[in-house]
Amino acid sequence: MIQSMITSATTMGQLQNKLDVTSNNLANMNTTGYKRREVTFADLLFQQVNNQTVAAHEVGRTTPNGIRVGSGAAVAQTAMRLEQGAIQNTDRPLDLALTERGFFFEIAPSEDGTRRFTRDGAFYLSPNPDVEGENHLVNQNGDYVLSQAGTPITLPAGYQDITITESGTILVTDQNGNTEQVSQLQIVQVTKPQLMLASGENNFIFPNLEELELGFADVLVEGVGAAGAEVIQQRALEMSNVDMGREMTEMLLAQRNYQFNSQAISITDQMMGLVNNLR
Repeated sequence: MIQSMITSATTMGQLQNKLDVTSNNLANMNTTGYKRREVTFADLLFQQVNNQTVAAHEVGRTTPNGIRVGSGAAVAQTAMRLEQGAIQNTDRPLDLALTERGFFFEIAPSEDGTRRFTRDGAFYLSPNPDVEGENHLVNQNGDYVLSQAGTPITLPAGYQDITITESGTILVTDQNGNTEQVSQLQIVQVTKPQLMLASGENNFIFPNLEELELGFADVLVEGVGAAGAEVIQQRALEMSNVDMGREMTEMLLAQRNYQFNSQAISITDQMMGLVNNLR
């Protein structure tokens, strides 16, 4: 009976992780470029109990011999799902939507030098404090958006129009109607998304590549925009790929499973009470 309580308690703790992930998906349902996460479970260790010592009594049995006593379930993986989100038109020149899965923008590294990537294409202009009449292209957190050369993208102030092609080339039209190319967005194609880790603020990083004996060349392809990949739609944003109906169903199932294991602990406690009261 003690084993049944341990098994149920272990599973309940893991189901709480499932509820946390589902709640996070629902909370980010309207977050631009957010990718939902999916939890999968696996059985923990189990013990095979062969309680029938007479082999002749097993003749004709269609189920496996003995009883398997498990230890509950645990979270096997919390995987990021990269399905394409819906494209929403905004008619704003600096809003960019990635139209294919596996592609990311690169923004300026964090303070410790870690490279960061994002699917959120809501960009803005920020004045360059060092050069008058020049603006940096930044995200909503003020982080620089990187060019193909790995440097912050700068745009001249006072332009009449800006065009960003499907491959990430940035063209600026001045007041005289002259158009020139000012930069090329750094777009990468991630080949091993299972190694990505969400670092907050809708960004992703590749942690511990050295421990895995990998380099960035092993997990992504750089410069796909310059190579002609047409994966950008200007004046639009990619919404999250969270399906509210699906997530609510997953939450209800997790809650029912939690309730089932809680009831198992309660029944075990009642049985132990009955045994203790025997005279």
